[in-house]
Amino acid sequence: MALLLLWQTASSTGLLPPEKLASPLTVAQSAADLVANGQLADAFLVSLGRVFFGFLLGGVVGVALGLASGLSRWGETLLDPPVQMLRTLPHLGLIPLFILWFGIGEEPKLALVASGVAFPLYLNLHSGIRQTDAGLVEAARALGYSRFERVVHVVLPSAVPQTLVGLRIALGTAWLSLIVGEQINADAGLGYLINNAREFLRTDVVVVGLVVYALLGLTTDALVRLLERRVLRWRTR
Repeated sequence: MALLLLWQTASSTGLLPPEKLASPLTVAQSAADLVANGQLADAFLVSLGRVFFGFLLGGVVGVALGLASGLSRWGETLLDPPVQMLRTLPHLGLIPLFILWFGIGEEPKLALVASGVAFPLYLNLHSGIRQTDAGLVEAARALGYSRFERVVHVVLPSAVPQTLVGLRIALGTAWLSLIVGEQINADAGLGYLINNAREFLRTDVVVVGLVVYALLGLTTDALVRLLERRVLRWRTR
């Protein structure tokens, strides 16, 4: 609240010119206008769709690679080195390559989100599987569990906490990737709204878009934390 008051005071006294940063009241009025004319809702739905499909694609890839590498020594030997090598590349730096591969439509945006999602999920799922208590696995074997049953009833449940951590990281990375991805020849979405406002020095609209991005990231993280509390409620007993 103190920061908002300081911000408004600096704007009202002219210390902070509107072309540098609009005042909180102007931002609030712009947000109301964007909601009233439907622009914000339209941009929100487009961006949400991009994150959903990009996350779905990256999640499938990350989970598949994590299971293959975590459950099999051969899988780890074959998959982990190239995945670790690719992980060290800044995925936002892949934008030019994605444009060359997929053009300037929706595909590079989805690929960028997917690449940002896949690696955190892979790393945390792989780590969670590998950190399974060997004693629990041996106890399940002594009870006559088959390998499949040991994986389903012991290994995968043990990997859930670490996987949920990866899910939280992946969601944050997905929104970060989307912010950058929507600068690629976008004609709709929150990124387009921000980019278009920048061209006309509408810092109020830029701030509105950034606040929506932040709220979306906060909301998705809160949903994962809620899921974590429900799935791992046994840990508080």
